[in-house]
Amino acid sequence: MKNLILINGTMGAGKTEVSNELSKILKDNVLLDGDWCWKMHPFIVNDETRKMVMDNICYLIGNYIKCSIYKNIIFCWVMHEQWIIDEILSHLNLENVKTHIFTLMPDKASLNTRLQSDIDKDIRDADIVEKSLEYLLKYEKINSIKIDVSTITQKQAAKYISEYIYDEGNN
Repeated sequence: MKNLILINGTMGAGKTEVSNELSKILKDNVLLDGDWCWKMHPFIVNDETRKMVMDNICYLIGNYIKCSIYKNIIFCWVMHEQWIIDEILSHLNLENVKTHIFTLMPDKASLNTRLQSDIDKDIRDADIVEKSLEYLLKYEKINSIKIDVSTITQKQAAKYISEYIYDEGNN
């Protein structure tokens, strides 16, 4: 049985770092980040580019599912609405695959602190705070296991995810 581990959360929630830490814990894994599929210049979001990105994500995940070597497929991305997750899953052959969906949920204060740190380092633009706080509310509606990451480290969140998966009896 393979594990497909989807990790979502608003911008600044720690998806990439938690996924990196999780990839150090789980055996036979691959880490995919949906943001990689949007690294385009010029950055244009329209129906054509959205479809292309979704097709590319489904293709990548699907190929790793087919590959006999990788038992754990970690995919992190914003995925702020349930239909995005459902769309991805609908295009995958999930026979002999256990899907786990985790949402990283920081409180507003810790999210603001994380984002401000990124803004100060010129990693993000200042308008990200308002957008990320707006997205935060959308994650309450996602059918997932919520992890409050307000006061824990990325390593602790990854450990929680790995223990949850191991407790499910899949590894």
